[in-house]
Amino acid sequence: MTKPISNLNQLLKSMQPKLVLGKYVFCTVKEIPPHIKPKMLFQEEEGVTLIVEKGVADKNKLSYDKIWSLITLNVNSDLVAVGFLAAITPTLAKTGISVNVVSAHYHDHLFVLEGKAKEALRILEKLSSPN
Repeated sequence: MTKPISNLNQLLKSMQPKLVLGKYVFCTVKEIPPHIKPKMLFQEEEGVTLIVEKGVADKNKLSYDKIWSLITLNVNSDLVAVGFLAAITPTLAKTGISVNVVSAHYHDHLFVLEGKAKEALRILEKLSSPN
């Protein structure tokens, strides 16, 4: 794995956004069913938020309200990098695209509404191209 990048300009040029196949949903449960392997989980006061594939939620009768697509930014972004997401999210917001971000150890992952994924990907690719 490459060294984490913290320089904002280098992060933007190197982000390599990729649309991940699948449909994802956010669900809240009191306890995680043992056979479910979520894409992400986070313990909140109100319960455990899970991000799972839509089919998993449907099969297990988990409730959700929206369907999301996932775009992974394939740059090893340093967890202490300043301004990376602040440069991305307003650009998407200007076109009416909401984004839910999950920052993991190596990459940032953007969940956008299913119908907005291709437009978001196009915007991110334009943002990362040299001017």
